[in-house]
Amino acid sequence: MSRRFGVALCVAFFLVPIGQRAAADDGAADLPAGLPARYLLMDANGRAVSNDDFPGRLQLISFGYTFCPDVCPTTLAEMAAVLGALGPDAERLQAIFISVDPERDTASMLRSYVSFFDPRIIGLSGSPALVRRAADHFGVRYEQVREPGAPADQYAVDHSVGMFLLSTDGRYLRRFAYATPATEIAARIREIISASPQQPGQQRQPSSTGR
Repeated sequence: MSRRFGVALCVAFFLVPIGQRAAADDGAADLPAGLPARYLLMDANGRAVSNDDFPGRLQLISFGYTFCPDVCPTTLAEMAAVLGALGPDAERLQAIFISVDPERDTASMLRSYVSFFDPRIIGLSGSPALVRRAADHFGVRYEQVREPGAPADQYAVDHSVGMFLLSTDGRYLRRFAYATPATEIAARIREIISASPQQPGQQRQPSSTGR
């Protein structure tokens, strides 16, 4: 995605009426704390990535797709704002965007898309079956919506929104509802980081996983 296109995308979002943006499906099943929210997907380099691959770091995860006209750009902008608000503590957090449109979201598209918002965010996808399994483990619902007579590759994807927080050992902690202020999310993450200091030998994973 070119920077010009990315800027146009963000501008287009802010022109969408707030009521229309808020009408997105905010439904996601409430998961009990400590339940493994598992995923096994591929990054933009074709490498397998799972919820166990970031020891010592929290994970902030959202589901969406690159053709999303409004909700996904907002969520990723908020995710980037969380990273910025955390400052040096952002090294203890891995931000992840999981595509629910594996048929159209290629590796290169995901890489460009997430990098526009913040190069520390990684994009993950996989086969339709693996994406569906990951979504199920997070209680995320999604489905393609196509206008009658539209070409097969022209459709929207209705999907659950919000961001999910996993612990330093890859377990589910909580979900932040869509449009939760980035400062509020960052404050909660900072509390968790402060309460669990990094243990010796827990090295930060390379941030190039998704690029």
